[in-house]
Amino acid sequence: MSKAFTKETDSEDDDDLGLPALPAGAKNYITPAGYARIRAELLDLIDNERPKVVDVVHWAANNGDRSENGDYIYGKRRLREIDRRIRFLTKRLEIAEITDPSVHFGSDQVFFGATVTYEEESGLQRTVTILGIDEADNLRQQVTWVSPVARALLRAQVGDVVRLNSPSGIQDIEIIRVHYPRAEVSH
Repeated sequence: MSKAFTKETDSEDDDDLGLPALPAGAKNYITPAGYARIRAELLDLIDNERPKVVDVVHWAANNGDRSENGDYIYGKRRLREIDRRIRFLTKRLEIAEITDPSVHFGSDQVFFGATVTYEEESGLQRTVTILGIDEADNLRQQVTWVSPVARALLRAQVGDVVRLNSPSGIQDIEIIRVHYPRAEVSH
Protein backbone atom coordinates (compact mmCIF):
# COMPACT_ATOMS: atom_id res chain seq x y z
CA MET A 1 0.00 0.00 0.00
CA SER A 2 1.23 3.48 -0.81
CA LYS A 3 2.42 5.73 2.02
CA ALA A 4 0.04 8.38 0.67
CA PHE A 5 -2.87 6.34 1.99
CA THR A 6 -1.44 5.53 5.42
CA LYS A 7 -0.11 8.87 6.61
CA GLU A 8 -2.07 10.48 9.41
CA THR A 9 -2.83 14.15 9.16
CA ASP A 10 -0.80 16.59 11.19
CA SER A 11 -3.51 19.22 11.00
CA GLU A 12 -3.41 22.26 13.25
CA ASP A 13 -7.21 21.89 13.48
CA ASP A 14 -6.74 18.92 15.80
CA ASP A 15 -5.04 21.08 18.45
CA ASP A 16 -8.25 21.94 20.23
CA LEU A 17 -9.60 18.41 20.59
CA GLY A 18 -10.18 17.27 24.14
CA LEU A 19 -11.08 20.47 25.96
CA PRO A 20 -13.95 22.83 25.27
CA ALA A 21 -13.33 25.91 23.20
CA LEU A 22 -13.42 29.31 24.82
CA PRO A 23 -16.57 31.31 24.10
CA ALA A 24 -15.98 33.99 21.47
CA GLY A 25 -14.35 37.04 23.01
CA ALA A 26 -14.06 35.42 26.45
CA LYS A 27 -10.93 35.47 28.54
CA ASN A 28 -9.25 32.24 29.60
CA TYR A 29 -9.55 32.68 33.36
CA ILE A 30 -7.52 30.23 35.44
CA THR A 31 -6.46 29.95 39.08
CA PRO A 32 -2.76 30.07 39.99
CA ALA A 33 -2.94 26.36 40.92
CA GLY A 34 -4.55 25.48 37.57
CA TYR A 35 -1.92 27.48 35.70
CA ALA A 36 0.85 25.72 37.61
CA ARG A 37 -0.64 22.29 36.82
CA ILE A 38 -0.91 23.01 33.10
CA ARG A 39 2.57 24.53 33.00
CA ALA A 40 3.98 21.47 34.81
CA GLU A 41 2.31 19.17 32.26
CA LEU A 42 3.77 21.22 29.40
CA LEU A 43 7.27 21.16 30.87
CA ASP A 44 7.04 17.42 31.55
CA LEU A 45 6.05 16.80 27.92
CA ILE A 46 8.93 18.94 26.64
CA ASP A 47 11.63 17.83 29.10
CA ASN A 48 10.76 14.18 29.75
CA GLU A 49 8.09 12.54 27.61
CA ARG A 50 9.08 13.86 24.17
CA PRO A 51 12.83 13.11 24.49
CA LYS A 52 12.06 9.51 25.55
CA VAL A 53 9.81 8.96 22.54
CA VAL A 54 12.37 10.62 20.21
CA ASP A 55 14.99 8.15 21.49
CA VAL A 56 12.68 5.18 20.80
CA VAL A 57 11.85 6.45 17.30
CA HIS A 58 15.55 7.07 16.56
CA TRP A 59 16.45 3.57 17.76
CA ALA A 60 13.58 2.02 15.75
CA ALA A 61 14.53 3.97 12.60
CA ASN A 62 18.03 2.48 12.78
CA ASN A 63 16.56 -1.04 12.75
CA GLY A 64 15.77 -1.00 9.05
CA ASP A 65 12.37 -1.33 7.36
CA ARG A 66 10.19 1.36 8.90
CA SER A 67 6.95 0.29 7.21
CA GLU A 68 6.61 -2.80 9.42
CA ASN A 69 8.40 -1.51 12.52
CA GLY A 70 5.80 -1.11 15.30
CA ASP A 71 8.13 0.87 17.57
CA TYR A 72 8.75 3.35 14.77
CA ILE A 73 5.11 3.62 13.64
CA TYR A 74 3.65 4.01 17.13
CA GLY A 75 6.52 6.23 18.23
CA LYS A 76 5.87 8.63 15.36
CA ARG A 77 2.15 8.63 16.19
CA ARG A 78 2.92 9.33 19.86
CA LEU A 79 5.26 12.18 18.84
CA ARG A 80 2.44 13.77 16.83
CA GLU A 81 0.13 13.45 19.85
CA ILE A 82 2.74 15.00 22.16
CA ASP A 83 3.50 17.83 19.73
CA ARG A 84 -0.22 18.52 19.31
CA ARG A 85 -0.67 18.65 23.11
CA ILE A 86 2.39 20.92 23.47
CA ARG A 87 0.95 23.34 20.88
CA PHE A 88 -2.44 23.29 22.60
CA LEU A 89 -1.06 23.86 26.12
CA THR A 90 1.27 26.60 24.87
CA LYS A 91 -1.63 28.45 23.22
CA ARG A 92 -3.82 28.12 26.33
CA LEU A 93 -1.08 29.37 28.66
CA GLU A 94 -0.36 32.32 26.37
CA ILE A 95 -3.94 33.54 26.64
CA ALA A 96 -4.46 32.55 30.28
CA GLU A 97 -5.60 35.25 32.66
CA ILE A 98 -4.53 34.19 36.14
CA THR A 99 -7.15 35.12 38.70
CA ASP A 100 -6.45 34.43 42.37
CA PRO A 101 -9.69 33.58 44.21
CA SER A 102 -8.04 34.11 47.62
CA VAL A 103 -8.42 37.89 47.17
CA HIS A 104 -12.12 37.34 47.93
CA PHE A 105 -11.48 35.34 51.12
CA GLY A 106 -14.22 36.11 53.66
CA SER A 107 -16.60 37.48 51.04
CA ASP A 108 -20.13 36.10 50.75
CA GLN A 109 -20.46 37.11 47.09
CA VAL A 110 -19.80 34.61 44.30
CA PHE A 111 -16.85 35.31 42.01
CA PHE A 112 -14.47 33.14 39.98
CA GLY A 113 -12.80 30.52 42.19
CA ALA A 114 -15.59 30.38 44.78
CA THR A 115 -16.80 27.14 46.31
CA VAL A 116 -20.57 27.57 46.54
CA THR A 117 -23.17 25.50 48.37
CA TYR A 118 -26.67 26.01 47.04
CA GLU A 119 -30.05 24.42 47.67
CA GLU A 120 -32.36 23.32 44.89
CA GLU A 121 -36.16 23.61 45.07
CA SER A 122 -36.29 19.92 46.03
CA GLY A 123 -34.23 20.63 49.16
CA LEU A 124 -31.13 18.90 47.75
CA GLN A 125 -27.92 20.77 48.54
CA ARG A 126 -25.02 20.78 46.10
CA THR A 127 -21.53 22.23 46.38
CA VAL A 128 -19.51 23.31 43.34
CA THR A 129 -16.27 25.18 42.77
CA ILE A 130 -16.21 27.63 39.86
CA LEU A 131 -12.96 27.30 37.89
CA GLY A 132 -11.48 27.87 34.45
CA ILE A 133 -12.28 25.85 31.36
CA ASP A 134 -8.88 24.16 31.37
CA GLU A 135 -8.96 23.12 35.03
CA ALA A 136 -12.55 22.22 36.00
CA ASP A 137 -13.32 18.55 36.67
CA ASN A 138 -17.00 17.57 36.94
CA LEU A 139 -16.09 14.43 38.88
CA ARG A 140 -14.66 16.68 41.63
CA GLN A 141 -17.73 18.97 41.72
CA GLN A 142 -15.91 21.65 39.75
CA VAL A 143 -17.69 23.60 37.03
CA THR A 144 -16.42 26.03 34.44
CA TRP A 145 -17.21 29.68 34.88
CA VAL A 146 -19.18 29.56 31.60
CA SER A 147 -21.45 26.69 32.69
CA PRO A 148 -25.15 27.41 33.29
CA VAL A 149 -24.91 26.88 37.06
CA ALA A 150 -21.85 29.14 37.37
CA ARG A 151 -23.47 31.86 35.27
CA ALA A 152 -26.53 31.74 37.54
CA LEU A 153 -24.40 31.94 40.69
CA LEU A 154 -21.81 34.55 39.69
CA ARG A 155 -22.21 37.92 41.44
CA ALA A 156 -24.97 36.62 43.74
CA GLN A 157 -24.56 36.55 47.53
CA VAL A 158 -25.40 34.21 50.39
CA GLY A 159 -29.19 34.21 50.85
CA ASP A 160 -29.93 35.19 47.25
CA VAL A 161 -32.29 33.06 45.19
CA VAL A 162 -31.25 32.85 41.53
CA ARG A 163 -32.82 31.21 38.49
CA LEU A 164 -30.96 28.24 37.01
CA ASN A 165 -31.82 27.26 33.47
CA SER A 166 -31.03 23.52 33.50
CA PRO A 167 -31.83 20.67 31.09
CA SER A 168 -34.70 19.69 33.40
CA GLY A 169 -36.16 23.20 33.22
CA ILE A 170 -35.88 26.49 35.06
CA GLN A 171 -35.59 26.24 38.81
CA ASP A 172 -34.83 28.58 41.66
CA ILE A 173 -31.75 27.85 43.75
CA GLU A 174 -30.73 29.51 47.00
CA ILE A 175 -27.12 30.27 47.83
CA ILE A 176 -26.35 28.81 51.27
CA ARG A 177 -22.58 29.26 51.61
CA VAL A 178 -19.67 30.84 49.71
CA HIS A 179 -16.06 29.98 50.50
CA TYR A 180 -12.70 31.06 49.06
CA PRO A 181 -9.25 29.64 49.79
CA ARG A 182 -6.95 31.59 52.09
CA ALA A 183 -4.04 33.39 50.49
CA GLU A 184 -0.85 31.39 50.71
CA VAL A 185 1.72 33.07 52.90
CA SER A 186 5.19 33.02 51.38
CA HIS A 187 8.21 33.23 53.61
